[in-house]
Amino acid sequence: MAVELRKGQKVNLEKQGKALGEILINLNWSQPPEKKFLGISLGQQSIDLDLGCLYELKNGRKGCVQALGNAFGNLDAVPYIALDGDDRSGAAANGENLRVNGKHITEIKRILVYTFIYEGVANWRSADGVVTLKCPGSQDLIVRMDDYSSSQKMCAIAMLENQNDQTFSVEKLIRFFDGHKLMDRAFGWGMDWIAGRK
Repeated sequence: MAVELRKGQKVNLEKQGKALGEILINLNWSQPPEKKFLGISLGQQSIDLDLGCLYELKNGRKGCVQALGNAFGNLDAVPYIALDGDDRSGAAANGENLRVNGKHITEIKRILVYTFIYEGVANWRSADGVVTLKCPGSQDLIVRMDDYSSSQKMCAIAMLENQNDQTFSVEKLIRFFDGHKLMDRAFGWGMDWIAGRK
């Protein structure tokens, strides 16, 4: 059974046993349909939607995990967050996945999950992005990118915050920005940003 979060809604992940297990954050999206004129294909403007996160540890260390800049993270060492890979087409059945090592929750303060359109126009309606968060012992949490009005290419999807070193709260955000730096400022991360490619 799954729970679909409303914008601004915040829930706590449930634990199975004493320890919080591995948290899986999955992003899936669709490609816009092929355009035709008088039966002739005009091609398809594909969208490359990337999943990533900003993290802040209890010791003050901050950073990001994303395909851009090859910052894929590490599940068993700092930052205890890892990105599985980079789906450039939206066609992979498993989409893109971030994994968070719940065994190290005492070291993690907060995680801001985001997606951005690396290539293609900012057509969020066609992309129809859905984030599913899975944690052992907890109901799946679904965050739909259901605000389609923005032409900005970056979307803050959800915030995970440490709750007494026992679990994370998850809040649906869906806020759009013109880039990493502006999103960073909005949530008070305070990092320095330079342009990158993959």
